[in-house]
Amino acid sequence: MGKRALITGITGQDGSYLAELLLEHGYEVTGIVRRLSASNSWRIEHLLDRITLRPADLLDQLSLVRVIQDVRPHELYNLAAMSFVPASWDQPMLTGEFNSQGVTRVLEAVRQVDPSIRIYQASSSEMYGRVREVPQTEQTPFYPRSPYGVSKVFGHYITVNYRESYGIFAVSGILFNHESPRRGLEFVTRKVTDGVARIKLGLADRLGLGNLDACRDWGYAGDYVLAMWLMLQQDKADDYVIATGISHSVRQLVEIAFGHAGLDWQKYVCVDPAFLRPAEVDHLIGDAGKARRVLGWRPAVAFEELIAMMVDADLARLAGQPVRAGAAR
Repeated sequence: MGKRALITGITGQDGSYLAELLLEHGYEVTGIVRRLSASNSWRIEHLLDRITLRPADLLDQLSLVRVIQDVRPHELYNLAAMSFVPASWDQPMLTGEFNSQGVTRVLEAVRQVDPSIRIYQASSSEMYGRVREVPQTEQTPFYPRSPYGVSKVFGHYITVNYRESYGIFAVSGILFNHESPRRGLEFVTRKVTDGVARIKLGLADRLGLGNLDACRDWGYAGDYVLAMWLMLQQDKADDYVIATGISHSVRQLVEIAFGHAGLDWQKYVCVDPAFLRPAEVDHLIGDAGKARRVLGWRPAVAFEELIAMMVDADLARLAGQPVRAGAAR
């Protein structure tokens, strides 16, 4: 009998890649989905005959308890969150409910139903904010610069608190930015690759962006979900930074994406003040040395390869062509 896994946020980028990985390892996979007026399952359409979906919500403690009682998972991956940083200024209270109290509800539901369940909590490099050291490690102090970052710090520390207070096997992955063809169109990497494809195909003639000098440590989501799984296979629960250790600016992202499509980015890109954050996070770069040593984890997909994959997938999608195997499974 294989292991059972429960994933919140299964319809998101990370949830879809994680579900694929767990199925490959013989898991019985159940995903928690919120009741929405419109379906948001395009990332997992190809998996629907192999997974089970259950309605529940991080805002509703009882619904979480019921699903955990029914599924009795060996592992629970909490990936659900208000995940778009700029939106957290528009909805700071709701961001806190999902990303802070939502985590507490998950932990408390596990404690009540079955404390032996292993829990993965999705922490974020945005917790570092105005960085105290470069690169950032598990020991770097947090200084969040958005309601999203603040809410993730709470979620991180309440996970540590339940681990230390109740002996629950709960880990946090401090994941730096990770992208794929399944990334939402509101995120800058996908906004750029979608914009490049539209310009290349004559569907648009300009691309408005915010701070071109902001630097991020970008990796491939398919690589990062492997790290999540590895964390729950260890003898000891601990927290890990997951990153490539290489930083790129938004300007470099733009150059690579437009260059891959044979375009001169300077002819099409303009800086739009509407996309500038109230408080910018300027330079995030992670040190995943601990993950390399303990988990044996290393990123496999290079930044240039990732951006090319995303541009090709968006070109194929917008041209109405079938996407190549492996580009956006």
